[in-house]
Amino acid sequence: MLQFPPLPTWDSLHPLIIHFPIVLLLLSPLFILISAILPPPKGKPYMMAALLILLLGTGTLFLAAATGHAASELAERGGAVDAVLEAHEDLASETQIVFAGLSTILLGMYLIPMVLRRQENRLFSTFLPLAFVALYAVGVLFLVNTAHAGGRLVHEFGVHAVVPVAADQSPAAHDRLTSGEEAEVH
Repeated sequence: MLQFPPLPTWDSLHPLIIHFPIVLLLLSPLFILISAILPPPKGKPYMMAALLILLLGTGTLFLAAATGHAASELAERGGAVDAVLEAHEDLASETQIVFAGLSTILLGMYLIPMVLRRQENRLFSTFLPLAFVALYAVGVLFLVNTAHAGGRLVHEFGVHAVVPVAADQSPAAHDRLTSGEEAEVH
């Protein structure tokens, strides 16, 4: 019988949420490049899309960091796990700062021509966006390194979020599923 899975707790949301900022923040520069290639009036919708994707990605980055912090409170600690977890948390904090700054810069690049009531020109439609993409590469490095440290926690050290038990699932069946054993289908 199909049913909705149990609602995850705040500390178990991290694995679900973390993929949103990664995808969004890697997607935004593609729209900036499209915008820079097109002539000024045709590129503006792509720049608006890039800005919205970047703002959404940055917002979900902060949400993912909050759920990650809650999940880290429950993680089994010791040895190398502590070092990688600390590196992951530090990188996540730095990544938040970098993308908050990048979001502010792109917002300014988008709004300044409107505030100054300037006609679209190649400075704001091509040259600044291309320079911004070069700067954005620094943010991507932070993002990828943060994700790599998180991936190490999961795939190298077996750190996983605590998943709530479904109402019709016995705790023993839940333990078998989370330990990697196959469940019986009735």
